[in-house]
Amino acid sequence: MIKIKEYSTIIEDWDNEKKMSVKKRLKEIGVLHYKMYAEGKSSLLIVFQGLDASGKDGLTNSLLRYCNPVGISVKSFKKPTAEEFSHDFLWRVHKHTPGKGNLHIFIRSHYEDILVPSVKGYYTPELIEERYGLINDFERLVSHNDTTVLKFFLNVSKEEQEKRLRERLVNPKKYWKHNDGDWETRKKFDQYLEVYEKIINRCNVVPWHIVPSEKNSHKLYYVSKVVFEALQKMDLQWPALETEFTDLSVPE
Repeated sequence: MIKIKEYSTIIEDWDNEKKMSVKKRLKEIGVLHYKMYAEGKSSLLIVFQGLDASGKDGLTNSLLRYCNPVGISVKSFKKPTAEEFSHDFLWRVHKHTPGKGNLHIFIRSHYEDILVPSVKGYYTPELIEERYGLINDFERLVSHNDTTVLKFFLNVSKEEQEKRLRERLVNPKKYWKHNDGDWETRKKFDQYLEVYEKIINRCNVVPWHIVPSEKNSHKLYYVSKVVFEALQKMDLQWPALETEFTDLSVPE
């Protein structure tokens, strides 16, 4: 049974060597992603979940720093629209999963349709209970299409979250991130964490990575390492030249 509070929010053995390795790894991710796009046989879906101010947007920007925009999509799932609400809860998510050769990132995801209703009591416990199994089936289906799915929970302490929310009130560059509703949500910090623990333990067809996210450098190091290793395992190859010509000399 995974308990989130038993996981550190920092990397305890952090050193300069780890710090210096990140830039090189991000460049390698850029090369591997482009090779994946060129080959067009496999794809990668990255899911970022975390409480407010855990740094999902900033992490996405940093992770993709050296990636070619071609073949990349970033989708942030918010409150369902009227059209989305009229369909099953996975309808809006499924159409944003990556086709072969593509890398997609979900900033929040299908897990919001368990998380928020559980805390706010929008649906019956029986309906929410069914969604755990449906999500496991959904992720099996996505993985069946040669898509590697990586799921990350960005772990920050309650104290650090308050610090980051307060910064949005005083830093002009972060005013746009401020939302009064985040402070109301914060009052239920422990409740949200309890639901996240249930999600992590129940929706584990694809295993979760609990990311130490108190410091941005630690967070990026951890996530980039997992992403890089996943891309390496795909055994990506540049496509062979396809031509009918036997004379490949360059014409004058």
